[in-house]
Amino acid sequence: MSKLQILTKGIFKENPSFVLMLGMCPTLGTTTSAINGMGMGIATMFVLVMSNIVISLVKNLVPGKIRIPAYIVIIATLVTVLQLLMEAYVPALYETLGVFIPLIVVNCIILGRAEAFASKNNVVDSALDGLGIGLGFTMALTLLGAVREMLGAGSIFGFKFVAGDGILLFVLAPGAFIALGYLLVIFNKLTSKLR
Repeated sequence: MSKLQILTKGIFKENPSFVLMLGMCPTLGTTTSAINGMGMGIATMFVLVMSNIVISLVKNLVPGKIRIPAYIVIIATLVTVLQLLMEAYVPALYETLGVFIPLIVVNCIILGRAEAFASKNNVVDSALDGLGIGLGFTMALTLLGAVREMLGAGSIFGFKFVAGDGILLFVLAPGAFIALGYLLVIFNKLTSKLR
């Protein structure tokens, strides 16, 4: 598999949210706006890339019996670093995302990529895989957040383009499910030839 294929499969063929249906808790919980979705996606992408690199480097040093706990410790360490950086440099986004940042530790996308890809491939391929999956996840969360924000508040990235209130349903949890369902159909229809 070429480097470009490794990178792009996470965006189209193995998109975590729209194809694999992984990481639905942050997908539905943080996407009340496009900026929240993008922030969560970028935070997850950082942990994905870094954990894939570290796990690829230490894969031969970790005994098989403690492989998963060791991977979780690596991921938890990276999430703690991310959490401290976000609290210091983007406190507003840190406050908005709240409990979802520590939950990145148990995000099945990250542990799944560590086990399925990083533990079996070299550092460069693992970094590209993490970047591709992270870009796909970020794209999905940003798109879902943008749709919900446009329909629910009449704005995008905080810029109001419709006077008055939007449709309250899309700001609430049921709106997340509805918007995600329609985006799943559209994404899979548009990318079916790419897979």
